[in-house]
Parts: sequence; C-alpha cells; structure tokens
Amino acid sequence: MERDTIVKEVVEALKIFSRDIRTQIDEMGSQLRTEIQDTANQLRAEIQDTANQLRAEIQDTANQLRKEMQDMANQLRAEIQDTANQLRAEMQQFRAEVNERFDRLEQKFAGLRVELTETQETVHFLASKTIQHEKKLHHLAKQLESVR
Repeated sequence: MERDTIVKEVVEALKIFSRDIRTQIDEMGSQLRTEIQDTANQLRAEIQDTANQLRAEIQDTANQLRKEMQDMANQLRAEIQDTANQLRAEMQQFRAEVNERFDRLEQKFAGLRVELTETQETVHFLASKTIQHEKKLHHLAKQLESVR
C-alpha cells in the first residue's frame, strides 16, 4: 500500500506540477499575445505616422510645384506682354514712317501737278499765240498777194 500511496502521491504531485506548468504556459501565451498585440499596434502607429509624413511631403511638393508653375506662367505672360508691346511700338513707328513718306510723296505730286498745270497753261498760251501769228501771217500773205 505504501506503494499505492506513493504512486498516488506522485500522481497527485504530477497533477499539481502539470497544472502549474499549464498555468505558466497559459500566462506565457497571454504575455506573448499581449506583446505581439502591442508590437502590432506600435507597427501600425509607426506605419500610420510614416504614411501621414509622406502625405504631408507629397502635398508640400505638389504645392511647391503648383507655385513654380504659376510663377513660370506669370513670367511667360509678362514676357509675351512685353513682346506684344514692343511689336505694337515698332508697328506704330513703322506707320509713322510710312505716313511721313506718303505725305512727302503727296507734296511732291502736288508740286508736280502745279508745274504740269503751269506748263499746260504755257503750252496753251504759246499755241494760241502761234495760231494768232499764223493768222496774221496768212492775212499778211493775202495782202501781199493782193498787192502784187
């Protein structure tokens, strides 16, 4: 019996020991689950922080690029406006030169018209005088013939 008692005590001790081992394993499992959950939560938080930082950097870069594009567009508009103003000024100057040349040509033509008119008047005058002289010469020629 003593053996039975010893075996029972050993079995009882093994049961107690096995309960203690199970309890320790359960506690260790719970601790591991807690640590894994904490680590996962930390990693999620770090991933979220990194994602937020990247979003902020992307937004900053996009804003900077928009500003640079707007500045470049404004600069190009200003250059185009300057070029347009220069072309307008050159066209105005060209028009003024062309108008001045046309005015000079008109003055020359006006002077030529006056000279042509005077020349025509002179030619008419000389033609009428020539006709008068011819008439006188005919008249004198007739008188000479009748006197002969």
